[in-house]
Amino acid sequence: MSGIAEVLTKALAFVAIIVMGYGLKRIGFFHPKDFFLLSKIVIKITLPAAIIANFSKISMERSMLILCVFGLACNGVSLALAYCMNLSKPGKQKAFAMLNLTGYNIGNFTMPFVQSFLGPIGFAATSLFDAGNSVMCTGVTYSLACGVNGEGEQSSLKKVLKTLVSSVPFDTYVIMTILAALHLRLPDVVVLFAETAGGANAFLALLMIGVGFEIRMDKEKIKEILKILAVRYGIALIFSFSFFLLLPFSLEVRQALAIVVLGPAASVGPAFTGKIGGDVELSSAINSLTIVISIVAITTALILIL
Repeated sequence: MSGIAEVLTKALAFVAIIVMGYGLKRIGFFHPKDFFLLSKIVIKITLPAAIIANFSKISMERSMLILCVFGLACNGVSLALAYCMNLSKPGKQKAFAMLNLTGYNIGNFTMPFVQSFLGPIGFAATSLFDAGNSVMCTGVTYSLACGVNGEGEQSSLKKVLKTLVSSVPFDTYVIMTILAALHLRLPDVVVLFAETAGGANAFLALLMIGVGFEIRMDKEKIKEILKILAVRYGIALIFSFSFFLLLPFSLEVRQALAIVVLGPAASVGPAFTGKIGGDVELSSAINSLTIVISIVAITTALILIL
């Protein structure tokens, strides 16, 4: 099978799993509340297991830790742009753009692509980027949006740190990064367990996305949706080309960075939008549409760079 055919075949299989999840929800096999059960399994079991399994296969150079900064920086650039493009708008509109134009859903969406198409080094690079991304998505971005909006519950540094520490994937990133940097290895029985459980991550994460997928929006909101999507993916393309062509890392690391920035919006966007009294329906529509766009964007990128 040629490279293009393999990428398209696997991408179609991913889409089929998402469609299956959505279809099973529509016929009543799954209910909307089942999304939270699937999410809990993915976030607390299969994703951490996949992280352990893949980090256990590599000998990581400490220079790769800079990739955490890349995750922070990409969010920071998007935040600044979201604020600047709404300078003349009310605080609530600035805050909405900041929450919905930034962040990446890496653990639940991009990781299955990385698991299937890239090796352990690519997975590790994605994980390190997501460590920085998680710092922003789980509290910093929301705190800044609250400050701009002037409403909602502010996130203190203590709350941000508490959220991060209570995140099983983030804790796993930190522990496995330290072990890999020190060239320490977990017992074989732990690695074997992680490989078995982590093997289910791609399927369950994509199924979860299908169960949670929903688009409801008024026609008058389409202009705002298109503006945010155009800016988000315009920035993503600049990042993607720059990372792949200009960075002095190995090919697999550059491939990982090139696709990770094409991922969909962070899944916490609608929840945080609700906390500041924003338009949750509009946020949810943007979040779901980024999934569709990212499938196409990442598939296209993989065809070009593999």
